[in-house]
Amino acid sequence: MAIYGIGTDIIEVDRFKRDGKPLGKRFMERCFTENEREHLANRRTENIAGYFAAKEAVAKALGTGFIGFSPNAIEIKHNENGKPEAVLHGKAAQIAQVAAITQIDISISHCKSHATAMAVAQT
Repeated sequence: MAIYGIGTDIIEVDRFKRDGKPLGKRFMERCFTENEREHLANRRTENIAGYFAAKEAVAKALGTGFIGFSPNAIEIKHNENGKPEAVLHGKAAQIAQVAAITQIDISISHCKSHATAMAVAQT
């Protein structure tokens, strides 16, 4: 395997709050898949920020950022061991297919004030 691209992102957790509460339904529907929304429904805002940072990192590893597709084209899930994984949909999946990307590894971390993620796309 060869590295196609890497991406990293860091986000202030407070960007995902309005009046001290997590952002609303419209934002969540625009940025997260149904599966992600279900997973994040009862989680802390740090987790939401971490998922978004992971999406940003994956988009950067694809070499495009969010040009041509929305954040919900990248779905973050966890395997049976708890390892985060990226599942691509729509235009993001097409970009990966054209680039012959076969694997994207991600890592997510957060504290009360910041969330960060890294992604490595491999061919």
